[in-house]
Amino acid sequence: MPRMPRVDVAFPEQSLFRTELPIRVGDLNYGGHLGNDAVLALAHEARLRFLVANGFASELDVGGVGLLMSDAAVQYRAEGRYGMVLEVELAIGEVRSRRLELLYRMRDAATKQEIARVATGLVWFDYAARKVVSMPEAFRRVVAPQG
Repeated sequence: MPRMPRVDVAFPEQSLFRTELPIRVGDLNYGGHLGNDAVLALAHEARLRFLVANGFASELDVGGVGLLMSDAAVQYRAEGRYGMVLEVELAIGEVRSRRLELLYRMRDAATKQEIARVATGLVWFDYAARKVVSMPEAFRRVVAPQG
């Protein structure tokens, strides 16, 4: 049986946005550390905070269109524990006309130990027409300095 390749989420030297999020009791799995579903929920919260900080109300209206997650990858680096505050940095990965990759680095805010890296692939989606569309100009201006 073929082995699944290791996930390696590369994170650039410079981030575009930073926020802090606590690990709550509901974020823990039966092993007592940060659960895989919670990592994606924390990335989602960081993504929404990034959008709001840039003048967008929600993922349903980013310059007139929405965002729809098409894929995700998580790379665990250390255990996240209850009460830990995570410093979550967000950066732009690959950008295409209809697709965007967002990268997240989660570190213990107190020690700077890296806990996880996440990559999410998002497509621009017109929910009314139910189809994938091009990146809105309003968002392009946000990521323009990133290339």
